[in-house]
Amino acid sequence: MLVLTGNPGVGKHTVSKKLAKILGYEIIDVNKEAVKVGMSEQNDSIDVDVEKTQRILKEKISDKSLVVGHLAPFVVSKELVSTAIVLRKSPYELIQIYERRNYSNKKKNDNLGSEILGVVAYDSIEKFGEDKTFQINTTSLTVEEVTKKIESVINGTFRGDTVDWLTEITTKNDLRKFFPD
Repeated sequence: MLVLTGNPGVGKHTVSKKLAKILGYEIIDVNKEAVKVGMSEQNDSIDVDVEKTQRILKEKISDKSLVVGHLAPFVVSKELVSTAIVLRKSPYELIQIYERRNYSNKKKNDNLGSEILGVVAYDSIEKFGEDKTFQINTTSLTVEEVTKKIESVINGTFRGDTVDWLTEITTKNDLRKFFPD
């Protein structure tokens, strides 16, 4: 089973459609499953019943499942995962996506901070292990290019990208832009 995770706006759902078609996998959207068990959304934060979602996913997941969503590290059992792909995107591109989506300043800053600090990648490594977790930088890439990178990871010919947004924004002296007071 394959996990595709990452912050909002990095291309998870767009890439998953193409990838599932190529691999012959069934997409399981973690957020949709969490909603079915009673996920509530309040003031830009989401409250998920982790245990119920885990139980539902365990019943649905097969070897040919592509589990998609930023909540995957919290609701998918490590034993079921063969590979976890963390999609990453430059915060300079993400900020534009979040503005187009009309995210509140808090939601925008929380998600940008998470991407810059690599929170989803960290969560995935903690849950699934460093040997199963691979990062793919989707910045300025087409869906086809991202899909090819993921296929290379699955085939064992690519170990993923090294992503370090914090060094980049620090070098550009943009810490205040992404971490306002």
